[in-house]
Amino acid sequence: MAAICVFCASSNSLERRWLELATETGRAIANRGHTLVSGGGCVGMMGALADGARSAAGHTFGVIPQSLVDLEVADVHSDELVITDGMASRKTVMIDKSDAFLTLPGGLGTLDELFEVWTTATLALHRKPIVLVDVDGFYQGLIAWLAGLGDTEFVRRPALDLLIVADSVDAALDEIEARLG
Repeated sequence: MAAICVFCASSNSLERRWLELATETGRAIANRGHTLVSGGGCVGMMGALADGARSAAGHTFGVIPQSLVDLEVADVHSDELVITDGMASRKTVMIDKSDAFLTLPGGLGTLDELFEVWTTATLALHRKPIVLVDVDGFYQGLIAWLAGLGDTEFVRRPALDLLIVADSVDAALDEIEARLG
């Protein structure tokens, strides 16, 4: 089975529905026999995601920078927890350890991670599936803006085609599994 990296929010002040989505995602990844790769945090959607995977007997692999460990937000219950020296090395480890990427709702950190894996894919540094989960139209503004970039040739169509958009976690996992064979 695959190691699926999930990018999502780590804020503790989110609406309950987003935490439930993260829990459902972790559970679904585990139920399908995949390993969860996450940012290694125990708060917000990131914590709910890992807890969801573990509630379904899934394997969790977290990657967190020392600075966040020092703030006591590390997922100490992770089956494997890699501590890096910074955010850039965290992303490198997450990319290397993952077979596919799934992005849930999130803010700047989530978008940074999404764009990092997407950019490296456009440069052919990897060929791993990248799926954006657009639940309740959360990413509609971003998707429209990206389409506009393609229309103006700031981003080439093949690069845009590397980002798969799904409207549910199950659809996202179906897309990943279809591409991984």
